[in-house]
Amino acid sequence: MKKLLLAALCAAITHQNLYSNEPSAFGAGDLTNPNPYGLTPNEQALLETKKNLQKVVVTSNNQANQVDSLRERLDGLQSIVESIGRKAQENKIALEQFKQESLNLQKNREEYDKRVQTLIEKNAQDIEKLNLVSVELSKLLDAINKNYITKDEFNNLVVELNNFKSLVSKEIKSSGSESARSDLDTMSRADVMKKANEYYSSKNYTKSIEYFSYLIEKNYKPAQSHYMIGEMYYYRKDYSDAIAYYKKSASLYQKASYMPVLMLHTAVSMEKTGDKENAINFYNAVIAKYSDTKAAQEAKRYLEALK
Repeated sequence: MKKLLLAALCAAITHQNLYSNEPSAFGAGDLTNPNPYGLTPNEQALLETKKNLQKVVVTSNNQANQVDSLRERLDGLQSIVESIGRKAQENKIALEQFKQESLNLQKNREEYDKRVQTLIEKNAQDIEKLNLVSVELSKLLDAINKNYITKDEFNNLVVELNNFKSLVSKEIKSSGSESARSDLDTMSRADVMKKANEYYSSKNYTKSIEYFSYLIEKNYKPAQSHYMIGEMYYYRKDYSDAIAYYKKSASLYQKASYMPVLMLHTAVSMEKTGDKENAINFYNAVIAKYSDTKAAQEAKRYLEALK
């Protein structure tokens, strides 16, 4: 008897956990996830902006590193130039000293010629080094002028880029939807819903999504509209977008008649996107909560296939 009570208690706890975990299993739309899925159009835009800004930061850091490297090379060359300058001065002094001693060395012509030749060769080598350093300095200065940009120039570039992207986005949205929106505004919300369902039934998903999106903007049956758009993305095999719309629909109204299908298709979408752990949670939730539905039977079949 105790074993039966214990088994019943475990089953109840498992059942309760399925319900309590059900909302948290909607992990879609989490922009902090290394591999986010189920993003809404706005979330996708935010993620894309985040990635672009990261690329800009990386590019800026690379440029800064290049400039630092060039500066280090320039400092090294400057040290070489200073060293050559000191040697030239030393040679000049040595030459002056040699002139003073030359009178005494005239008696020893061989020694005189040798010392003169040594000084000539030494000066020639120093001049050659100085020419090489001069060429390298020119290359460095060209590289710095070509690659280096000021902080203000960089910031202005980012601002201009963001403004351009914003203008293009607004232009695309306005040009593509202006005429369609004006037509929908002349219809009642119920008629728009009817037309959206007709497009859905004829599998004209592009038009159907347009009409349901309009209803969402007007806050007319938003839970159902989100669900329907989720269904169309599901049948298009665009599972990430499907999850995002299912998630929003469930958060708006959890007692809808289509909830068994919504949860089943959410589970399938999660499995297709590689999130098998949450997919299993949803399959189990469908089986536990809607045991007498066709969705529950489908969930059992998917679970068996996962084993």
